[in-house]
Amino acid sequence: MAVIDQIRTTIAQHNLFAPGDWVVVGVSGGPDSLTLLHVLHTLRREVGIELHVAHLNHQLRGEESDADAQFVAWLAKEWRLPATIQARDVQALARERHWSIEEAARHARYEFLIEVARRIGAHAIAVAHNADDQVETLLMHFLRGAGLAGLRGMQYKIQVQNSEFKFLASHPEFQTVDWELRIVRPLLDVTRAEIETYCRRNYLAPRFDLSNLDATYFRNRLRNEALPYLETLNRNLRQTLIRASHALADDFDFIQRDVHSAYAIVARPMDGAIVFDRAAWRALHPAIQRGTLRAAVQQLRGSLRNIDWTPIEDARRVALEKSAGAQATLPGGLMLRIGYDDFTIADAERGAPLPDLPLLYIERMPLLPAGVTALPDSEWIVQTEIVDHKIETADRWTALLDFEKCQGAVSLRRRRAGDRFQPAGLGGHTQSLHAFMINEKIPRAARGLLPLLLVDEQIVWVCGWRIDERARATDATRAFWQVSFRKKEKR
Repeated sequence: MAVIDQIRTTIAQHNLFAPGDWVVVGVSGGPDSLTLLHVLHTLRREVGIELHVAHLNHQLRGEESDADAQFVAWLAKEWRLPATIQARDVQALARERHWSIEEAARHARYEFLIEVARRIGAHAIAVAHNADDQVETLLMHFLRGAGLAGLRGMQYKIQVQNSEFKFLASHPEFQTVDWELRIVRPLLDVTRAEIETYCRRNYLAPRFDLSNLDATYFRNRLRNEALPYLETLNRNLRQTLIRASHALADDFDFIQRDVHSAYAIVARPMDGAIVFDRAAWRALHPAIQRGTLRAAVQQLRGSLRNIDWTPIEDARRVALEKSAGAQATLPGGLMLRIGYDDFTIADAERGAPLPDLPLLYIERMPLLPAGVTALPDSEWIVQTEIVDHKIETADRWTALLDFEKCQGAVSLRRRRAGDRFQPAGLGGHTQSLHAFMINEKIPRAARGLLPLLLVDEQIVWVCGWRIDERARATDATRAFWQVSFRKKEKR
């Protein structure tokens, strides 16, 4: 099939454009992007699109980079197409963010293309990845240990806000919520050899980037060394990998429906972290377990690409088998931490998020026997009152005590080393607060901040958990002291 016919078919099969679309075409000046621009320029009336040329000078090859930019500017003018030509210091970006040159160039390039699209109101960005690029990407992902998501290879069409590019969704250009943008790859079914033939037959004179021969780049070694050797073992290797990518893409889409459904049930965001219901997560199929872990990593670290199998699988085994306190390292500076009934994925340095409990952020605070006091730096208040009858309640944050047994200076404080009390129901036996909190599976992050209700220096209530035997109300109680924690009413 002729190149132009193949691209026409790809556009139709994958619904890459809508009539009336403005399309930003990323043009480097090389044969791939030059072919892309020429074909889209030829088909623009048939497809019903308008084109805008965009070129970013990465400033990596000195005068050669400048000459590429001048060539693209001249070409756009010759073909009477609007163009945006800019330059950015990719080496400086790589140093600043501790990225490889390839990763820095990719970020800079897509950020530039998205900015251009936003400025002109385009809904599509066309890039020139071809079938050989797809083969190289698949092999590179396989060698790096990618899962299904990576082994699908590049997709014909993706929404920027719901894709590997969503790290850019926080960019100021994305503040308009009703703006949708897709990245499309019309050349994905066209080989590099076909592109070179197309250029010759249409008298196109592309620029040549000598860095494509640089063996220090991993992709170049795959292209120029590994793939030619592998083709001596299987001369149909490229077609085999392409077919496999199509099958894996279908498998991935099928599984992702279950991943999204499960993720909504077993995971919830909390203060910049993702908290999983451990029992519900353990009941999932292993493929869905891995998928939900990847979804959490991607939600917290949208800029990550091609997450390897090993850290996800290691974290999955820890979440399945290990006890509270165990940890597993995840990509992007994330850590999975096991709790009693849940596990959390969050920044490794910040620790597990604090649970939504009435926590005490100061060492001690006084309370009145009757009144309302706000907990400092908290959405919670504590209300105390004296009542003449017993009130039945199942609210764990309400305690009913014998008021006559609670005479003295009333306060809330945090735990201290050596704290002991007499948990109600143990017949007056004392227990260390440390052991009690472990036995009750109080979240580790909350133990040091959980308020203790004291009369003088005696613990009368481990708030939210257990009353002290010596302060509990009985049938002989004549005055009841009710202590309740409540969230502040929102105005």
